Parts: sequence; C-alpha cells; structure tokens
Amino acid sequence: MFYEEYVDDVFTGIKNVIVTDQTGNEVSIQKAMDLWSEKAKMLRDKEKGVIFFCGNGASATMAEHMSHDWFQNAEVNTITCAETAHITAISNDLSYEEVFSYRINRILSDKDILVTISSSGNSPNIVKALEVGKRKGAYCITFSGKGSDNRSRKMGDLNFYVPLDAYGLVESAHAVILHAALDNFLEKYMGGKH
Repeated sequence: MFYEEYVDDVFTGIKNVIVTDQTGNEVSIQKAMDLWSEKAKMLRDKEKGVIFFCGNGASATMAEHMSHDWFQNAEVNTITCAETAHITAISNDLSYEEVFSYRINRILSDKDILVTISSSGNSPNIVKALEVGKRKGAYCITFSGKGSDNRSRKMGDLNFYVPLDAYGLVESAHAVILHAALDNFLEKYMGGKH
C-alpha cells in the first residue's frame, strides 16, 4: 500500500508540474523543454557556451549526474561545483552562500545557461547563484518544489515547479523531469534518446 501511494504521489507531482517564464506566466512543459533544447543547441553549436548545474545534497548529485549526461550524450559543455577542494575552500574562506555564485561570477556570461535544482527553492546559495547568473546575463532555469511561493521560482527565465511537499518526492520528480528535458534534446537533435 505505501509503495503504491508513494509512486502515485510522485506521478501526481510530475503530471502537475507548473512551468512559468520570467514574467510569471505559465507555459506548457513541452514548450519549456523545447525552449531549453533550442537554447542548448545554439549554446553548443554557435555560442560555444556551457550549462552550469548546481544544487545541494541530493540535488547536488542530480546536478552532477545531469552535467555528465548533457556533456556525454548531448555533446554540450557543462560545469558543476563538485570538487571537494572548491566546496570546502569557498565555504571556509568566504561563505557557503557563495559556493556556486563565486564560480558563476568568474565563468558565466550571456551565452551560458544556469540550471539550479533546489527542493525548497529557498537555499541561500541557490538564490545567490541565480542573482549572480542573472546579473551576468545567463539564461536561468530553476527546479523547485515544496512552497509555491519559493524564491527560486520567481527568478528564472524558465521555472519548473513540482507541487509536492516532501523532499524525497520532489527530488524523485525532479530526476524524471531533468531526464525528460535531456531526452527531449536528444530526440530533436541527436537522433533519439539513448
């Protein structure tokens, strides 16, 4: 019984994801994935930019995973903050709030994409990453859940919001949506998903 209810909850979150643009207007999830795919193709083929993925905890592992999958399967250059030395040095020398934004400020430009993954959407280091990413002109894509008024959800050019309240459920839904976005790119431009 528990398992069936759990899967139903995750499915409900995936099915009811709400995507908004930078003005807060809703867009269909397919349109959002197509916009992401088009931007990523231009970034890869013409602008020679990067996709920068970041998140904390389980979201950090998703960021690393998606960074690798976009790099290997979509042939897009990607970056993430996975190095222990970077994480501990920036956290110790500056603050954990700047663990992503410090690198974003040095590397990202208006030809790049920033993807943030945060179950709550309120992690201070994710909010700071978005502030700096926007200031640098990067195309910002947010993934969040839990409270519908979370800060990340108002900051991206595209905002994927999963209307679920438990961390594990949000994280599970994010994983499916992130893979769907990559597979959408592969279907459109790389001969199909792998």
